[in-house]
Amino acid sequence: MIRVIIERHIADTLEIPYEETARKTIQLAVQASGFVSGESLKNAFDPNHRVILSTWRSVQDWQRWSQSDERKAMLDQLRPMMDKEEHVTVLELS
Repeated sequence: MIRVIIERHIADTLEIPYEETARKTIQLAVQASGFVSGESLKNAFDPNHRVILSTWRSVQDWQRWSQSDERKAMLDQLRPMMDKEEHVTVLELS
């Protein structure tokens, strides 16, 4: 099992459209092979800073999803709502 942390920073006034699109992205990820669980969190001190935590069966499963046409299409919709590029960290047990 691996954990993936995705950090995004949303541009001011775009929180609601971001939430709607991010929810759709998570719904697609849930259907992806190897997806185990996920949650979306908001920074308590910076409401525009979002963190998505997901668990995947393997690095290969995550890579398959991360490079999928579905995720790329959703990211194309999310990108204009962010004021920074997303940052992805893939973690495995040591």
